[in-house]
Amino acid sequence: MRFQDKLGIETKKSLWKEYCGFLDLSMTEYMNIQKRLLIEQISIWSKCDLGKSIIKDKQINSLEDFRRYVPLTTYEDYAPFLLSKQSSCLPDTPLMWIQTTWEGGIHPLKVAPYTKGMLETFQKNTMASFMLATGKGRYDYDIEIADSMLYALAPLPYASGLLPVLFQNEIDVQFLPPVDQAAKMTFKERNVLGFKMGLKQDINYLFGLGSVTYFVSKSFASLNQSSSSISLKDTMMSISPKIIMRYLVAKKKCKKENRNLIPKDLFHLKGMVVAGTDNACYKKDLEEMWGVYPVEIFAGTEPTLIGTETWERNGLYFFPDSCFYEFLPLNQRKEKNPITLLMDEVVQGETYEIVLTVLKGGAFCRYRVGDMYRCVSASNGKSGELPRFEYVDRVPEVIDIAGFTRITEKTIDNAIQLSKLPISYWVAKKEFNEENRPYMHVYVQLDKGSLANTAISKQVLHDCLTVYFKYMDSDYQDLKKILGIDPLLITVLPCGTFENYHRRYGPKLNKMNPDAAKIQALLACKESFYEWV
Repeated sequence: MRFQDKLGIETKKSLWKEYCGFLDLSMTEYMNIQKRLLIEQISIWSKCDLGKSIIKDKQINSLEDFRRYVPLTTYEDYAPFLLSKQSSCLPDTPLMWIQTTWEGGIHPLKVAPYTKGMLETFQKNTMASFMLATGKGRYDYDIEIADSMLYALAPLPYASGLLPVLFQNEIDVQFLPPVDQAAKMTFKERNVLGFKMGLKQDINYLFGLGSVTYFVSKSFASLNQSSSSISLKDTMMSISPKIIMRYLVAKKKCKKENRNLIPKDLFHLKGMVVAGTDNACYKKDLEEMWGVYPVEIFAGTEPTLIGTETWERNGLYFFPDSCFYEFLPLNQRKEKNPITLLMDEVVQGETYEIVLTVLKGGAFCRYRVGDMYRCVSASNGKSGELPRFEYVDRVPEVIDIAGFTRITEKTIDNAIQLSKLPISYWVAKKEFNEENRPYMHVYVQLDKGSLANTAISKQVLHDCLTVYFKYMDSDYQDLKKILGIDPLLITVLPCGTFENYHRRYGPKLNKMNPDAAKIQALLACKESFYEWV
């Protein structure tokens, strides 16, 4: 039975318990679900060709066997089976395949199989997330038939493209613009039409990557001022009466406050959900523009939807039926035989790399998906005993900007090699500007022979590397094309800087995301200065 069919026959409390009841579990009850579903998963995973390729001839009959004999895995362990979509080698038959970027131009994409059980769990947990986003407390939510949602999502075969399908399996939400129509439009065309349709019927929900949602929201004022888009004066006849009244009130208020029209002046959201990376950079601005503080969820191509914030908006709770969770402490990340912790063993304040086993017939087992989380509370009296987490970022070996890029050491090395730029040493770090927006800062040292070439400036280096990053990674192009972001900053260090650092501190300086203290030490090792124009 669909969610909307239950609305008229079940109480709010019973419906909330069906979808969000995991929040009431004790830690013991939560772990019992985790262990039961893991044993079910391992019983089929260990017998399929993919599982056998990883565990060899080991027999797994318990959680202890699982943690002893199944190694931590990465996508390379699955690529031979998944990239060729060998369904017969998997633990269960996939109903569909979802894709995403793997590693720039080195590995253009990766795909993940979704089984019937995975899709059913994804669907239920999607509804739970939106119930929690629209509520103000336990057993409270505000979802109705024929509500509308502004479409700010990437289409299938990306994981976000599943949301309209799963949502409409439960309730007749109206996407603005309709999904089929939106898939054929450019990003800007979708924004214009979505807001135009919203003026006729209001906008009740907003969902998207935090960075994309922010850009869409910021574009509202410019769209309204554009004569070719949704000028309110030119479309008064098609606007709903309640929006007209809001506009007339807002017009006076904006004039008095000397500001432009913003979305909350016209639209009264019930809830906003954001996904992806760097959401912390955008949440406060989104609240200012829409009048609603976003609820964050976390989902990925491989694991599906794994976590959501609640009405308290103070950390992610992980769904017990999506994946089996393990947590890799920072001091174990480079160990040959690392020791992981389970959900009931995490420590408040500690940061972990998450390790996932996808349940319900999933392909991935003890999988290092590449994300870091901090445990913000090991227990919470207001919402049961379950730990809460905040998303930190990708693992240090990857630079992700606004949910669009997967820049690695190989990506940068290849870009430098292809560009033939005379760069002898480099390090790259994800940093944040004064407005708390992320960017990639690359510190480079040029070959000594290039010092006489005054044509090589920071701008030349920037432009050349940008060309090759775009060539190798289509998502990098989208940062500029969709969000208007230039994520690259170049600092040129004088010759001898890196050699001086190595003499003082030794050769160990990570090329990707060295900590801030090491960057400062590197900058202090300049032996000479050269004016770059």
